[in-house]
Amino acid sequence: LRMAAAAAGQEKQLAPTLLSFFIYNPKLGPKEGEEEKKILFYHPNEVEKNEKIRNVGLCEAIVQFTRTFSPTKPAKSLHTQKNRQFFHEPEENFWMVMVVRNPIIEKHKDGKPVYEYQEEELLDKVYSSVLQQCYSMYKLFNGTFLKAMEDGGVKVLKERLEKFFHRYLQTLHLQSCDLLDVFCGISFFPLDKMTYLKIQSFINRMEESLNIVKYTAFLYNDQLIWSGLEQDDMRILYKYLTTSLFPRHMEPELAGRDSPIRAEMPGNLQHYGRFLTGPLNLNDPETKCRFPKIFVNTDDTYEELHLIVYKNLTSPFSLPDTASIPPTLEFCRKLDSIVGPQLTVLASDICEQYNINKRISGAEKEPQFKFIYFNHMNLAEKSTIHMRKTPSVSLASVHPDLMKILGDINSDFSRVDEDEEIIVKAMSDYWVVGKKSDQRELYVILNQKNVNLIEVNEEVKKLCATQFNNIFFLD
Repeated sequence: LRMAAAAAGQEKQLAPTLLSFFIYNPKLGPKEGEEEKKILFYHPNEVEKNEKIRNVGLCEAIVQFTRTFSPTKPAKSLHTQKNRQFFHEPEENFWMVMVVRNPIIEKHKDGKPVYEYQEEELLDKVYSSVLQQCYSMYKLFNGTFLKAMEDGGVKVLKERLEKFFHRYLQTLHLQSCDLLDVFCGISFFPLDKMTYLKIQSFINRMEESLNIVKYTAFLYNDQLIWSGLEQDDMRILYKYLTTSLFPRHMEPELAGRDSPIRAEMPGNLQHYGRFLTGPLNLNDPETKCRFPKIFVNTDDTYEELHLIVYKNLTSPFSLPDTASIPPTLEFCRKLDSIVGPQLTVLASDICEQYNINKRISGAEKEPQFKFIYFNHMNLAEKSTIHMRKTPSVSLASVHPDLMKILGDINSDFSRVDEDEEIIVKAMSDYWVVGKKSDQRELYVILNQKNVNLIEVNEEVKKLCATQFNNIFFLD
């Protein structure tokens, strides 16, 4: 028995990893001997040329083959023993492919390692969503693939893809991708009417006095309060801000999403504003005024904007997006003098609201319920399962098997249009409940000993009554 226990102790689980990621266009190298011209980007770059051509050719063949069965919806993914391939055609004839190695259990037999591939662990929907986000994020900062072709042909497109994905692929942490990547939602900050109106009038005044500001988004820590952008643009900008830009600038004491926020405010109205993008020091006339460009409304009007992120204290962020003329230092100083002091006042109001919300929701004790809520109409997302997100990892506080069940329930929901409810008895004391009602989805994980189906149902009703009292869930 002891030996068996020792052997089991040597089992090692290896998380899913990114094997390769490539983008190709079959129309660019149609003749034999020109296959390499199809490849626009390939990671890892050191792969031998013939292998790149072979892998791209295989994907082309799979897509063509599946087209014969469903002309409008070609292959989304291919399952093999060792890995899984995901395909996405974001623009006509441009294909993105991501190959993910399945998780592995490493065992030792007669002193040699033996690998067992876990073929059913990865959820198609989660990783397909990750692949789609790769494109959305590229498009936010570069515009469409077609635009690059118009700007300077294949050469320019290859340069842009190389520059962007070389960095972006390092931020893909596939081991912690889950249902939240499917939703790609936005966490909203609940405010009382009065404070919300104050913020709205502040934004109106600011956009009037700084006439090159086109759109504004207003956040408090990682939560959105106001946005003037289109929903799809905001959702991907929100993801960039909360997973990439803000964590890079986070003060150490704010690294955790649940850390307390310093509520003291200075008596005199000096302000603590600074730019997260743009000039580092407003008093230095030599300082550079460079802002990242972003592209929004790419489907119809195609607007090119500059992204200014201005932050005050440890609280709100204000995001004016400005038109195509680059903002000058003069403009930045004006923005600082107008926005800074007013944000300081607003920050204290919001902070007060934050503390009230915290009091109402009670102490941060381990709740009996863990849930994820998502609304498809306004992209609102709420999760008590993810304790905090850092740039490298989103820490889910439940067992990966339970997260997988949530993903499976979500896949079932997406197959039907009707409202429905699914209840699953999971590990020893765990129950998982999924509810879909009128564009809203709620997933609840309960951990209670010896309960039956009826009691589980009652518990979920109670949760809906306390947490979602103004939302009508059909029973």
